[in-house]
Amino acid sequence: MNNNIPLFPMGSLYVGDLHPDVTEGMIYEKFSGAGQVLSLRLCRDVRTRQSLGYGYVNFSSSLDAERALDTMNFDLIKNKPMRIMWCQRDPGLRKSGIGNIFIKNLDKSIDNKSMYDTFSAFGHILSCKVALDDDGKSKGYGFVHFETEELANKAITKVNGMLLNGKVVYVGKFVPRVVREKELGNRARPFTNLFVKNFGQNMTDQKFKDLFSNFGVITSSLVVRDADGTSKGFGFVAFEDAKCAEKAAEEMNGYEFETRTIYVGPAQKKAERVQELRKKFEQQRMERFTRYQGVNLYIKNLDDTFDDDKLKTEFEPYGTITSAKVMTAANGRSRGFGFVCYTNTDEATKAIQEMNAKIVGSKPLYVALAQRKETRRAYLASQHMIRAHAARQQGVQYAGAPSFLLPAVAQGPRIFTSAPPLRPAPRWPGLQTLARPNGATFGLPLLGATPFRTTSTTRPLPQRSNPRPITSTSAGPLTARPNSKFTQRHGLDAPIIDGRYAQVAPQETKQILGEQLFKIVEKLHPELAGKITGMLLEIDNSELVHMIKNQESLRARVEEAIAVLEAHKQLSTTKKVLTIQD
Repeated sequence: MNNNIPLFPMGSLYVGDLHPDVTEGMIYEKFSGAGQVLSLRLCRDVRTRQSLGYGYVNFSSSLDAERALDTMNFDLIKNKPMRIMWCQRDPGLRKSGIGNIFIKNLDKSIDNKSMYDTFSAFGHILSCKVALDDDGKSKGYGFVHFETEELANKAITKVNGMLLNGKVVYVGKFVPRVVREKELGNRARPFTNLFVKNFGQNMTDQKFKDLFSNFGVITSSLVVRDADGTSKGFGFVAFEDAKCAEKAAEEMNGYEFETRTIYVGPAQKKAERVQELRKKFEQQRMERFTRYQGVNLYIKNLDDTFDDDKLKTEFEPYGTITSAKVMTAANGRSRGFGFVCYTNTDEATKAIQEMNAKIVGSKPLYVALAQRKETRRAYLASQHMIRAHAARQQGVQYAGAPSFLLPAVAQGPRIFTSAPPLRPAPRWPGLQTLARPNGATFGLPLLGATPFRTTSTTRPLPQRSNPRPITSTSAGPLTARPNSKFTQRHGLDAPIIDGRYAQVAPQETKQILGEQLFKIVEKLHPELAGKITGMLLEIDNSELVHMIKNQESLRARVEEAIAVLEAHKQLSTTKKVLTIQD
């Protein structure tokens, strides 16, 4: 044994290639024979708790760990050989590639133990692995990681080009994938095998070979066929010389053959094709995003009646549209959102100003600039952090309240005049969804689920001396005209109209809308005004503005809320009766 192991002084081992049914007890029973085991861990999936096939064993001394490595490596547990290596806690050393070699053209009979036995003659091995496919069979290549670069160079010199189980193997220094891809991008890799497609079903083997025979010596050619012998329209040609293959690709790509234009290019492995296509699609996506940045609009909350033509018609008054598309599901039904692209940013900006929150059909539209998915996720994450931080700063306790109900940091908590505070619509487990006439839903608790709290007592928000009133914005004072329908029907003092709520800070918007809704609902149902308002605040802001303007729409929503509360009351009564009987 090698008593000088400076890289791994703590006696920690990595144990891999474990059978899925191996447990911590089996691992302890196996390794306790080599020395005192201080701790062990079998890594499991966080969600399913299934074994990931590897773990760690910590011994009280490095000598015990080395004894286990020398005597137990590739031993069977549950009829599967485990692979043991020193636990390298520094990822920089693991990924540096120092002392790591790559072996290919291995015979399929060579496994981890056979390769370990072969290369251990050159020095101390940290890890050794043969790559396997999904069926557990060798892919014909593997890796050996030596303790030092000198040992790796020695193994390369001695084994490269030698016979292992009757096959000449290649042994070289391991090159990380990132470096390989960079090198392939800087220089064209020579190739001798060509991929040919789009020549139809009538191609014969001889005719296919004759197409390329003038370019050089062909070692093999193949037309890929179905089970009945019909050509699939593609095949492969392999040349003896790479220069001949390159010349054939240049001259035959785009060649007209029997009214078809054939494609000829270097044959690639599946992984190479997937990588190339991924880069190509990503580049195209970035080019499209750059080209249409500032002119492509995202529209949601579309009526089911919207199609491409109707979407284009609605947005045509604001400029020249290059494309308009309503996104649909597999069955052709609208998914409720789409995109409109203009020729310049001025047109797109005007469309946003005019169409955002405008009611088309039965719904108010949401219109904004289209964003990349990554940008949208980053923005939503940042907004969540801002709201969470504001909540912590305020320390206001809303049981189950959404973050938009929290008061703004700058102004402190807002209060109602002569009314209890807003309470959000609770969201409890076991909600049954009830459809409204316009397709929206309310949550109704199922029997036996945790119900809505129906107590009429509410805890008022902290009062301030001389509370600051809502002030005007740059768009003008938020007050109703003297003879408007708001002052006549609802008695509102400061309704939000014409989309001006968009100029208020996002953290205050929902609170302002809530104050106005409460004043309206209080005149209709004074006793339940707080509960109904809290339920209505779950609706999108643009629709809330529409409800404030439209008395009939608001009345319909209030009646739906009353129906939900009545249904809950009946369920609660039934539950109490059942409890007493039990």
